[in-house]
Amino acid sequence: MRCGKMAAPPPPAAGAPGAWGGVRRRCQRLLYWVPVLFISSILCWSYYAYVTQLCLLTMTNIGEKVVCLVAYHIFFMLFVWSYWKTIFTLPMNPSKEFHLSYSDKESLEREPRGESQQEVLRRAAKDLPIYTRTMSGAIRYCDRCHLVKPDRCHHCSVCDKCILKMDHHCPWVNNCVGFSNYKFFLLFLAYSLLYCLFIAATDLQYFIKFWTNGLPDTQAKFHIMFLFFAAAMFSVSLSSLFGYHCWLVSKNKSTLEVFRAPIFRHRTDKNGFSLGFSKNLRQVFGDEKKYWLLPVFSSLGDGCSFPTCLVNQDPEQASTPGGLNSTSKSENHLFPAKPLRDSQSHLLTDAPSWPETAAKADKGKLGMSNPALTMENET
Repeated sequence: MRCGKMAAPPPPAAGAPGAWGGVRRRCQRLLYWVPVLFISSILCWSYYAYVTQLCLLTMTNIGEKVVCLVAYHIFFMLFVWSYWKTIFTLPMNPSKEFHLSYSDKESLEREPRGESQQEVLRRAAKDLPIYTRTMSGAIRYCDRCHLVKPDRCHHCSVCDKCILKMDHHCPWVNNCVGFSNYKFFLLFLAYSLLYCLFIAATDLQYFIKFWTNGLPDTQAKFHIMFLFFAAAMFSVSLSSLFGYHCWLVSKNKSTLEVFRAPIFRHRTDKNGFSLGFSKNLRQVFGDEKKYWLLPVFSSLGDGCSFPTCLVNQDPEQASTPGGLNSTSKSENHLFPAKPLRDSQSHLLTDAPSWPETAAKADKGKLGMSNPALTMENET
């Protein structure tokens, strides 16, 4: 009997379930681009209607034409740039240190669900900078990506990946809005709102002339009318959405965290990641103000660890020896349960460094009052 190479399995037949599943996924990926194509087509039409029909063919004052065309192209460029960056910036996924090792995966599969699996996850997360837990107090683990979830990380069912600091999956950009492109998304909302407001403001007088028969009877009058309606309609929806996300930035929250507040070791704390308005703003836009208005990545940190603030004092900490908490029950407490990345740690302080002796005393006090520091020793 001759031995030879095993023949490769034949490809699935055209009617096989695997083949239909692949076709369905490809069709879904194409359909996901429909909202983006819709926005892009509206943008292209608005460019033609404003530049050609309104500015070049309808406006008679040369100075008005020049000013409107220059200002329009500035808003248009910033709008398109930020929209492009929001769409094509890949969402960031957790780094390798959050993925379970091969031995940990085997241990997790062998152990029955419950405390035994949690013990495996606690060992894996022992040196990771994570503060948050599930509603039951367990380590946050993604069984699809096989990793311990960093704080503020969530699994996107559309992308089928864990996304760092996930805010939401936006169909209008066909992308997850998270740590890597949240600043671009905010600028996209801001510049699209300014774009629509500028068009509505400069088109208003010609829109009024349309209804008072003050425009020549050409096709331009219909472009002018629909241009104003579209700009005004989008301005209303964009202003509410942009205002909502400005509020989220001021509170250092994501859309998901508004609907489900982050759960820390001993309690739920809806303001657990808020460091104050200035620091919250810098966490998204960065320290260098010259980049704030440009779609250039300048956010602080790596998306895997975040400075936190324990706003409400835990009642279990009242029994700390020496009455260390007696003078600080009403104060906000920094909550560095695990070492922060260097790029995040400077957010915790604005003032110069404490003297060495005071720093040691504060370190001892924080270690005794912070429940997360003893997290791994508890059972």
